Amino acid sequence: MTKPQFDPTGVVRLRRQLIADGMTDNQITSLVRAKVLKRVRYGAFVDHAVWDDLSPEDRHRVLARAVLARAHTSTALTHVSSIIERGIPLWGFTLDVVHTTRTGPERAGRRQGDWAPHRGVLGEDDHEEINGVVISTAARSAFELTTISDVERSLVAVNRLLHAGAMTMADFMEQVECHQRWPGSLTSDLVLRLADPRLESVGEDRFSYLAYRQGLPKPEPQFEVFDEDGTLVARVDFAWPEHGVFVEFDGKVKYERYRRDGETLDEFLMREKAREELVCLLTGWTCIRITWADLARPERLATRIRGVIAARRKQVA
Repeated sequence: MTKPQFDPTGVVRLRRQLIADGMTDNQITSLVRAKVLKRVRYGAFVDHAVWDDLSPEDRHRVLARAVLARAHTSTALTHVSSIIERGIPLWGFTLDVVHTTRTGPERAGRRQGDWAPHRGVLGEDDHEEINGVVISTAARSAFELTTISDVERSLVAVNRLLHAGAMTMADFMEQVECHQRWPGSLTSDLVLRLADPRLESVGEDRFSYLAYRQGLPKPEPQFEVFDEDGTLVARVDFAWPEHGVFVEFDGKVKYERYRRDGETLDEFLMREKAREELVCLLTGWTCIRITWADLARPERLATRIRGVIAARRKQVA
């Protein structure tokens, strides 16, 4: 059963609110030491039991509300914080810093350890309200991310936004074209060229980038395999049809997404094995299974893939 989305509305209590409720600073300090209250930033607190139960993403959302509670009213969540607020998965970003931008001409403010106020200004069409807070639009936040990050992490974010339907490729392209003079625009251009809404997970995003970075032939994502009667029997993560090789990514997301109700992990793995064998039987191709650990050693993985492709060429010859 899917856990309902956490609602952070009202969970942050400022020092002045606690004082107004009759507490003293000494009492607040005692409650923090006793782990009844959690100080999320200077002058902002939440129930410790609530904090302990939160994911890193929801802790970031709480921290964001603690920042907004003391920020100028024209402050909006942007960059990483905007994407996290949408519930879009990211990879490789620290979540202990809240990113904001003003929606008006007021100065951005001073950088703090847990708060990065950016100097740009959001236009009227660049922000919206979600979950009770103002955030940059999906396309604007995607572009923003490319200005503070590298290609791989930015590409993951852009692909996740595209796949979720939060924005279109045209939306992102418009943002890139409108901000060509901004620092980081070279990253934006490359991400735009590599982005692909067909990819279904962070792992697939990273493998797609690995193939580009390592100079491998461009694989075809979500390749469909049919049986002798023309019935669709499988859809593999990536394939090089011209080389007779396909790739399946083993990750937690796949296990959670495709396991049937009541199916054990062993039963799921056996079904996956049978599906792989069927694909190999129907196509005569070779399967390469990769994991997150493989992505951490891109050169080694690329060498292995080249070896498999070369072996297939010899078999065909």
